[in-house]
Amino acid sequence: MDKQLTLGGLSRQEAERRLQQNGLNEVSETKFNFWKAILIRLWEPSAWILEAALVIEIILGKEIQAGFIVLMLLFAAVNGAIQSGRSSKVLHQLAHELTPQVSVCRSKQWQKMDAKKLVVGDLINLRSSEIVPADVKLVSADLELDESSITGESNSVKRQKGEQAFAGTEVVSGDALAIVTATGINSRSGKTISLVNQNSAPGHLQQLLGKIIGYLAILDAILAVIMIIVAVVRHENLIEMLPFLAMLFIATIPIAMPSSFAVANSVEANVLSKEDVLVSDLSGIQEAANMDVLLVDKTGTITVNRPQVTAFYNLSELTDDEVIRNAVSAADIVNPSVIDQAIINYAADKDDRSLTVQHFQPFDATIGYSVAIVGPDRQSIYLGALKRLMAIDDGQTPIPATVDYNAGRTVAVMRNNRLLGIFVLQDQPRADSTASIQALQERGVKVVMLTGDNRKTAQIIANQVGLNGTVLPFADLNNDTAIDKLAGIAEVVPENKLAMVKQFQRRGYIVGMTGDGVNDAPALKQAEVGIAVANAVDLAKRSAKLVLMTDGLSSIVKILDSGHRVYQRMMTWTITKLSRTAELTMLLTFGYLVFHFMPLTLNAMILVAILNDLVTLVLGTDNTHIRLQPEKWNLSNLSRVAGVFAAGWTIVGAVFATTLVKMGYSAGQVSTGLYVYLIFSAMLTILMTRTTRPFWRSKPSLAVIIAITLNCLLTLLLAALGWGIAQISGVLIVATVVLTIIIAVALTLIWKLINLNRQAE
Repeated sequence: MDKQLTLGGLSRQEAERRLQQNGLNEVSETKFNFWKAILIRLWEPSAWILEAALVIEIILGKEIQAGFIVLMLLFAAVNGAIQSGRSSKVLHQLAHELTPQVSVCRSKQWQKMDAKKLVVGDLINLRSSEIVPADVKLVSADLELDESSITGESNSVKRQKGEQAFAGTEVVSGDALAIVTATGINSRSGKTISLVNQNSAPGHLQQLLGKIIGYLAILDAILAVIMIIVAVVRHENLIEMLPFLAMLFIATIPIAMPSSFAVANSVEANVLSKEDVLVSDLSGIQEAANMDVLLVDKTGTITVNRPQVTAFYNLSELTDDEVIRNAVSAADIVNPSVIDQAIINYAADKDDRSLTVQHFQPFDATIGYSVAIVGPDRQSIYLGALKRLMAIDDGQTPIPATVDYNAGRTVAVMRNNRLLGIFVLQDQPRADSTASIQALQERGVKVVMLTGDNRKTAQIIANQVGLNGTVLPFADLNNDTAIDKLAGIAEVVPENKLAMVKQFQRRGYIVGMTGDGVNDAPALKQAEVGIAVANAVDLAKRSAKLVLMTDGLSSIVKILDSGHRVYQRMMTWTITKLSRTAELTMLLTFGYLVFHFMPLTLNAMILVAILNDLVTLVLGTDNTHIRLQPEKWNLSNLSRVAGVFAAGWTIVGAVFATTLVKMGYSAGQVSTGLYVYLIFSAMLTILMTRTTRPFWRSKPSLAVIIAITLNCLLTLLLAALGWGIAQISGVLIVATVVLTIIIAVALTLIWKLINLNRQAE
């Protein structure tokens, strides 16, 4: 990039005038349409099943049952629309907070600002790993771009000086000045880049639930086949059975699961945004509850990332001021790194006469240095890693024995392949690093520091911040390395980070990773909890699941808290859903085979489905107890918990229904009694599964209390008055409620006893 480019950018006054005239560099998003969301949910496979059942009921002349199916259809659609609207609102708010930053020249001064404030005519700097924030014309150099966001082609393309580059594309390599030619809706992509991935891959818990739901669907199919075969053998009406079978599948398949997970995560995403943590992938929140290893970059996260020159060694015959001027000429003054800034600051008190720079090539991590062409004789000056420049010098320049390589980072300056000098830079730990690391360790998270420094330097920093254990060079890390004795990994180059994340994952750990650079992006994407730090480049933010807006590690504890809250609320929803689904399925099959009639009417089945799902609207607000250790998901454990409750409720329910039949109650009264039993058992299961303590000793949130109370009161009212279902006596209602409470207490004690026995083993 030519530092002598005479373009000075727009004046601040002109830029402000254009911003007022043309508006922000963004496109107004389509607002969420509640009624459209309802119509969409009335035209999807799950709705088709109910709509087919509705047609059958109308043909059979059962208007009341048809009315209840309409009620179920509307409830499912409205419920889904409400939850989608809640999550959409939060995600859109977060998207606006994740606007990329861009380096802009205004009134001949370079500054960082939000990309949405760009106007046509702005002079901006584009470099590797950044997102092109608007349509631009390249005016100083060529760039290699990834245009897959607008063309779908994965191969990068080269745009030459004078050509156009388009908003939303990514700079793969190069460094260039560019003039903004179109913004907002007038740009080719029609929008500024959003870092929020609203269609992220499901987390481990959702994948686990998907398997369980698949098993339940298979069970439903088997039971449905059995019931159809029995109906054929008994010469019973198959047409009248079809609505029941449709409701059986609707009750089993968790239609609300995706939106329930989205709402639970988005509620916590909103909480985190107020704590200066932005969420770009909702699955990262729930994964945080399980994280047991956190790989942390030293520079900028554990340390303040404001290194200062603490020692300077002149290796040449030039004066110190002359060597320093050479170093400053190879520093990037347009978009300086922390190393560039340290050299520039060090030179501020020296002779600041600058050399005439003919051409400048910014620092490139693949070669390890920047290059400046200076003077009329076009001599080359290099500024970068000492090891890389020593290889070019090829040992021609002797290095004094007094150079202390363990005192900090060593940066060298070279002119025409001869080393001129060495700078030693030191970075200090942040004031809050020790306390933050201790807090993470107390939560059962193993913190491992990553650094490119040598082992001795890294060990000093690790000891200062309370990371107990040994620092190993990356080359010595293997599958036999004891993680609990590892304080950090030294001599790490960016490409090592992805390998480390994968190695820890293969060993069964749930890995968190912090990063800030373009080379960190693959590791951030691979980690279950990828965290981009405050000064991260755009690509790192796009690859991470969470973005810290403040420096340091203290915010990560807040991420853990949110993860535990989401995990516990979703576990409550999951176990309750699985146990009551199994309970309903088995009772219907048992009743049909033994009693020769469906023990639950279609209206009662619809009421059970609606009232149970009402609670899921408010579970995201429930009170939780933050555990101090990582959570563990386990298919067998989840199945065991749900199985205990399902078995208990099903056995008692079967005995209860059989008793009612033997006592001479009609089929409708048996259905109503079983309906009351199913609702109260489901509500009590929610209370039991939301805590590890006895349910009567843990208070739910007010919203959950209100939802459960309204469900129970409505159930009692319908059963007592016979609205839509057969009327039963107050004595039977009270007996049913008392029975469910007794069984709930018994199941709580049984489950506590099982847990105690497992712990004793």
